[in-house]
Amino acid sequence: MKLPIAFYTHSDVLSTARNLLGKYLFTNIDDMVTGGYIVETEAYNGIVDKASHAYGGKLTPRTQTMYQAGGISYVYLCYGIHQMFNVVTSVEGQPHAVLIRAIVPTYGIEEMLMRRNMSLLKPNITSGPGSVARALGISRKINAFSLNGDTVWIEDTGLAFADDEIKILPRIGVAYAAEDALLPYRFFVKGNVYVSKPNK
Repeated sequence: MKLPIAFYTHSDVLSTARNLLGKYLFTNIDDMVTGGYIVETEAYNGIVDKASHAYGGKLTPRTQTMYQAGGISYVYLCYGIHQMFNVVTSVEGQPHAVLIRAIVPTYGIEEMLMRRNMSLLKPNITSGPGSVARALGISRKINAFSLNGDTVWIEDTGLAFADDEIKILPRIGVAYAAEDALLPYRFFVKGNVYVSKPNK
């Protein structure tokens, strides 16, 4: 069952980032359905978060997607190479987002292997946000798409993780955010081989 829009529209981005663990992320790109369940996320807390693209109320052609009501995709290009898939959360005008950093692949694995130019299934197929997007065929072409649509969506199948199965640490690669780089905004499933490193 697809997550209802109400799942995305409350203002606690940390709660949303934690609750996305265990949910299934799917795409239907070029009539190929691929997906898996989420095991690593990072929260970005809008205009007060120095690691967020929207810090300080920054509104640009890129960040305007973040200011829409929760329940849509936010896809951007990192370092001119990696597509990064984010879930927009909270209400219109409050630019919160959750970066999906890792999934366990379960559907359309052969297609994911082709997209990643891999012959064997290994954890790095969907470990790290750039790998997730590439494996699922995600690009900026699906930026601002509804997560209740038929191109990209998230389902609840009943899979859940107890608090003692989840680790909470600072985010990765946000040293530019000064003290905000130390905030415990990264959530992942302990011991899962698909979680990006460091994963302990």
